Amino acid sequence: MNRREAIQRTALALGYAVTGPALIGVLKGCKASPDLVYTPVFFTKEQALLITELAEIIIPKTTTPGAKDVGVPAFIDNLVKEVYPKIDQERFIKALTDFDVEAQKTYGDAFAACKKEDQIALVKKHHDEALAGSKDGTSIGWWRKGGGSKPFVLEVKELTLLGFFTSEQGATQVTQYNMVPGPYQGCVPLHEVGKAWAT
Repeated sequence: MNRREAIQRTALALGYAVTGPALIGVLKGCKASPDLVYTPVFFTKEQALLITELAEIIIPKTTTPGAKDVGVPAFIDNLVKEVYPKIDQERFIKALTDFDVEAQKTYGDAFAACKKEDQIALVKKHHDEALAGSKDGTSIGWWRKGGGSKPFVLEVKELTLLGFFTSEQGATQVTQYNMVPGPYQGCVPLHEVGKAWAT
């Protein structure tokens, strides 16, 4: 059944009482908004949705948990609130807002409501630009220049990786983990080590 047939059947069932805005929503491909997986403590709901979708793009769910599954969005929210100085909080929120505005201008919708392929394309664009900027020391080498700020997408990537690999699932299901490690072995062939070790 296509969209037009769905509208006709709905109109028949409701005695042609379907309103104009409802029809426009269906014709435009109106979709349910993404779910928020935690209650924000610092971000607004819209900002939290953006961070949630962005973190899930950075570490998606595969055979192992994704960023949403291990609580990375809540980790970032709490870390920005509790650890960042006010000036860095304001800088982060401005960068987040600018990122969302770019999504709206480019794709006609807030980042969290964009199609997954459009979200990935925007993140890739920013990521590639940030890495290209690192070649002349303006991006990744920002700390060597004595100031400035890390590009937004790299900052969120760093926070996502930090939150993921310090979570229980990230430490135990993705990396090797031994609560009580054995003796130190300084020289072990890489093929015997396997995957990286958690803290």
